[in-house]
Amino acid sequence: MKFIIIGLGNFGASLSIKLMEDGHEVIGVDRSINKVNSLQDKITHAICMDTTDEEAIQALPLDDADYVIIGIGEDTGASILTTALLKKYCSKKIISRAISDLHQTVLEAMGIEEILHPEADTARRLASRFMIKGALSSFSLDDEFDIVEAEVPEQYVGMTIQQAKFREDHHVNIVTIIRKRRRRSVLGNWQNIQEVIGVVTPNTILEAHDILVIFGKADDIEKLLNT
Repeated sequence: MKFIIIGLGNFGASLSIKLMEDGHEVIGVDRSINKVNSLQDKITHAICMDTTDEEAIQALPLDDADYVIIGIGEDTGASILTTALLKKYCSKKIISRAISDLHQTVLEAMGIEEILHPEADTARRLASRFMIKGALSSFSLDDEFDIVEAEVPEQYVGMTIQQAKFREDHHVNIVTIIRKRRRRSVLGNWQNIQEVIGVVTPNTILEAHDILVIFGKADDIEKLLNT
């Protein structure tokens, strides 16, 4: 997919790089030339531009994008004005970051359906991760069940899903596997990317450094990761 990310601070830059690693095309936009220069070789294209300028917004390849993400942080005014201009000229899905309750209220009034709270989401994920030893990241579905990403324990490398008996012995399900690969970017550079292999089957073989996406109770997942 193709993304336009406006605002290349810590959040926008990290998101841009992660999307590139996952195989997407990313155009990053910021009014700071230093931030733009720092990402020139890491994403598809980085543009120095003031997105509160109507002519600048019209110059972006909005029709080619699948998503436009507004990651502007501290400058609430710039975020709101950029959002308003995008609503005027962009028919693609717009996702915007909110840094306060009032900011969210304004974005909702402008018709933005998906609003991000990266700081709060990161805090929740970090707290959940500390609850399960061995987890790389986690997401709590409710008070009982979690989805956790964790590197495959060494003793299961080379086994199939069926041989590992995750469900029978540990009462958890492997939703999918994230596997690291190397590939050439659109600029011709080699990049390390993470690839979701899709729905696992009983015959899926576990490889070293695979990231398992595990569904189950927190206690059961922790027991699996620390056996």
